[in-house]
Amino acid sequence: MGDSKKAPGTMGQNGNIGKTENKENFNCENTENIERVKTLEKYSGRTHILGRFACGVTLLLLVGAPFLIGKYLGGMPDLKAVAGGFVSVGLVWTVSSFVEFLVYTPMLGSGGSYLAFITGNLINMKIPCAMNARDIAGTKAGTPENEIISTLSIATSSLVTIIVLALGVMLLVPLQPILQSPVLEPAFENVVPALFGAMAYQYYRKNIKLSLAPLIVMSILFILVPSLTSQTSLMILPAGALSIILAWIMFKKEKTA
Repeated sequence: MGDSKKAPGTMGQNGNIGKTENKENFNCENTENIERVKTLEKYSGRTHILGRFACGVTLLLLVGAPFLIGKYLGGMPDLKAVAGGFVSVGLVWTVSSFVEFLVYTPMLGSGGSYLAFITGNLINMKIPCAMNARDIAGTKAGTPENEIISTLSIATSSLVTIIVLALGVMLLVPLQPILQSPVLEPAFENVVPALFGAMAYQYYRKNIKLSLAPLIVMSILFILVPSLTSQTSLMILPAGALSIILAWIMFKKEKTA
């Protein structure tokens, strides 16, 4: 009888212990989440400070280098001719630069975007590298994990590019007969289409119906108007708009079905 009287008390103590442990686990998880948010905010703040500083220095060097060289050599460029060239060509690329910023920044995150826009060659190198790394890691755009993966992949791509270019410059003369070989010339001319074809197929196969229409429309448009091949950055807008509209129509059909 005495033992039976103590049983409820024992059960009560076990229940209190369980509640205490759950509360402690919740507090630990909450503390970890707070620390994680603080760390991400600190990382993001430092990334923007370093990125803006690096972008400012890069812009200053890119714009100032021609004038510095011209002054040193005594051959300053004609500013009126520069202004005329910018009006005819620069306005188009100004629009293209805004389009690329709006399209690529959500995909790459802050750190990856700063590195990509400073080092350049986004379409041919940085974007395919970042997308491939994201697929391998299984991260999603807009997440802290994707931010880190994009930054690491683009940084690696930039370092590898510098190394390959340095080796290419050193080996340019010895390899010149091979590089200018008529047998290999067609392969070098199709490196970029082959790269994008392989990368694009990974996304096309995920939704064949959605990818076929923009692909066919853009292919016909480029065949009929070959001059548009030099305006690929601007053509992202109509192609993207067409994809979004088709995706919205397909979503509505699936929702009503």
